[in-house]
Amino acid sequence: MTAVEHWGEELAGWAIPPEILAQAEESPWKVPPNVFVRRADRQLGAPSTPTHQAVLDYAGTVLDIGAGAGAASLPCARAISQVTAVDTNARLLDEFSARATVLSLPHRTIEGRWPDVHDEVGVVDVAVCANVLYNVPDLAPFIEALGRHARRVVLELAEAHPLTALNDLWKRFHNLDRPLGPTADDAVLALRELGVEPEVVRWRKAADPVPFDELVAVTRRRLCLPADRTEELAAALGSGRPSTHRMVTLIWSPERLPKPCDSPLTGR
Repeated sequence: MTAVEHWGEELAGWAIPPEILAQAEESPWKVPPNVFVRRADRQLGAPSTPTHQAVLDYAGTVLDIGAGAGAASLPCARAISQVTAVDTNARLLDEFSARATVLSLPHRTIEGRWPDVHDEVGVVDVAVCANVLYNVPDLAPFIEALGRHARRVVLELAEAHPLTALNDLWKRFHNLDRPLGPTADDAVLALRELGVEPEVVRWRKAADPVPFDELVAVTRRRLCLPADRTEELAAALGSGRPSTHRMVTLIWSPERLPKPCDSPLTGR
């Protein structure tokens, strides 16, 4: 099995068994938009991560993929001449646009999924993509499209799949063993297989200060538990939330990719 195939297979392992999913009162995959809005507002005007630094180093024009409300790009507004935000969530794109307008930052928004909408985007100085890669089972076209549209690529992801934090709860409430991967190291191996040799920056970030009742509600939906088990879940969560998360930023210049006729990304 190739590293790219391993990545996709590991992500497929996160599918929820049908008999559990059938019990869900709400979609377990939906994250409240205010989570992304708070994250962006907390970082506006204060670029503080290696991801932000990489954007500051190379912007110019920026493409923000999975932009949400703008946490990865808008804190770097002083170095950006124009930003294009791509996201599947129209409300979050509206939030992005509102903040870019306040910052007097030229911008446009594109509702859709990368790389499906890549032909709506020109060439930019930097493409930034934060906390999206674990939702991308088919890496090859995703990475290929980045190489066609950006002179520099900056990918941010957690060191371990974020949902592994719920593995003990899945075992407790459903007696279900959940996957442990993929990881950021698996992403690096897959990228290398695709002809990319990224710079790897490891760092820690403070955990998002989510109100406890919101954390319980989101976790309950993630676990496909009914509302009448809210108190039980709250007791299980307790106060043992991590204060920091291990993160990885991957940076590379797509010029290093093989030519299209030689690239494994093209299937030729």
